[in-house]
This record gives sequence, structure tokens and C-alpha cells, in this order.
Amino acid sequence: MRTTDFTTPLLFEPHYMERVWGGDRLATVLGRVLPEGGPIGESWELVDRPEAVSVVANGPAAGMTLSELWDGYRVQVFGAESLNWGRGRFPLLIKVLDCTDDLSLQVHPPASIAAELGGEPKTEMWYVAGAEPNSRLIAGVKSGVTEASFRQALGDGSVAACAHEIPVAEGDFLFVPSGRLHALGAGMLVYEIQQSSDTTYRVFDWNRLGLDGEPRPLHVEESMRCINFFDVEPSLGHGVVGEKLASCEFFAVKRANQGLPRIILALKETIWNGVTVSPGRVAILPATLPASQPMGEWLEIMLPEVARG
Repeated sequence: MRTTDFTTPLLFEPHYMERVWGGDRLATVLGRVLPEGGPIGESWELVDRPEAVSVVANGPAAGMTLSELWDGYRVQVFGAESLNWGRGRFPLLIKVLDCTDDLSLQVHPPASIAAELGGEPKTEMWYVAGAEPNSRLIAGVKSGVTEASFRQALGDGSVAACAHEIPVAEGDFLFVPSGRLHALGAGMLVYEIQQSSDTTYRVFDWNRLGLDGEPRPLHVEESMRCINFFDVEPSLGHGVVGEKLASCEFFAVKRANQGLPRIILALKETIWNGVTVSPGRVAILPATLPASQPMGEWLEIMLPEVARG
């Protein structure tokens, strides 16, 4: 472990993930230089997991991992309140998603059943950073759908008619608790804030093939045990500057253009203590530095112990 002075907001190198539903919006819209290969569906902007760990991209702390910051410099970087999270890994995962095609119809397991199924619980929030005309997403089930009728629809191929579709536009957001049936539709660029989990159960994948030319695995029985069939036709919110978009036991998110945040995801190019934070990038102002207001527009991301307003 190295010692260092934290003298500037911290930026991080993204981890790019190939996905069958991905595309090139991260390059054409956000100006990223993408790796060669298949379609890029996700950029993991802040992550501390066994399969991927964020690395600081700038300043004296460049090259340090998020694991090092969280384990060795937690109070200096995240503040004393973060000690309430115990000795586990950094608890959030922040992503950018390029939904060039529909994502699978899926669900994430609630904490009450995740371990029994061999997965991790996952609650998340979506912020729509861009949407083509007629874009839509799926959230919850339609009125009148039951577990029995949903299972029958899976058998006869009509399950799409059981899912609640919602038109979306730039600036819309949706809180997605574990247990909610959901899918992102084609034509969207989405920012996602979530528990640090990579467990997804696919109940239907639109009969398509994966990147390897084979059907992607489905998890029908696991999904049926997780889907909340009382979650009927939820609605979207629209992100208003200054308002909190989501607040739960895992995170809170606020859209802002003023204030004194500690963790941000830039919505527009944002300057913070002389550091440029491009749209879709995450920055952390270490707790050892005086609070300062960024210049731009951003999502403020808070651990529950430091949630404000």
C-alpha cells in the first residue's frame, strides 16, 4: 500500500464490457476511444469487484485502485461516515449503458433470497442521458398479470404482452428495486447507479443469439422466485435540477448544478477544482480537501450516511 497526498478530485479509468445489445454511442456521443472487438454495451465507471477494479486516472494518486482507497484511505477519501459500511468492498457500482438493442427481460434477486439462489442482491437506478424517438423501457407487470398467467405466457411465447412498457425521454429516471421485472429498450444511453452486484436473472431474451452465436442462458425458475408480481405498472420520474431522484438504504442520487458534493457523475462537462469531468465520468473529491462547488451539471451520488437534502 502506498501513501499519497490527495490534492485534486479523483477520476477513474473506465472498464468497457462487450454486450450483444451494445453499440458505439460511448464513442459517438461521449467521445470515448473504445477497444476493438465486439459491441460495447457497458462502461463500468466506478467499481470494486473481483472481476474489475477502478484505477485512479489523474493526479498524485494515479494508479491507485478503488480497493486501496477504500481499505487504506477511507476516511481521507470518503469521510468518517463511510466507516459505517464496515470492512467489505466499496458498496456501489456506477455504469454507462449503450442500449443499441433491447436488453433481456430480467430481474435481480432480493436480499431475502439472493444467497439461496447463489447470487447477490441488486437494487439500482437508471437516469436516461439520451433517447431516440419512440424509445421505451419495461418496468413491472401489467395490471391483471399473475404468476400463473406469466408462466403460461412464457410457455406460449406471449410473455412480452405481460410486461409494462413506458415511453422514455432524456432526463427521465426510474428506481429499480430488486424483484422488479425490467428491461431497457433500444435507442437509449443510460447512467446506472446500483449496489455492487452483477447478478441478473434473464426470464426472456427475445429469442436472439449471443455474441458466440448461441442462445444466451435463461434463468426462468430463479426469475420466477424473484419477480414481484404485485409491482404493477410503475411510473417514471423526470429529473428536476435540485431534486433528489432516489433514496434508499444503499444510495441516494440528486440532480444538481450547485452544491458541495463529494461524488458526482457528470451530466454535462463539469469543472471541479480545475479538473474537467466529461459527461458520463465519475469524480470523487477527497474528504481531506475543502468542499467546493463544481461548475456544470451532475448527478450527486451519496452513501446513505452522508445523504443530504
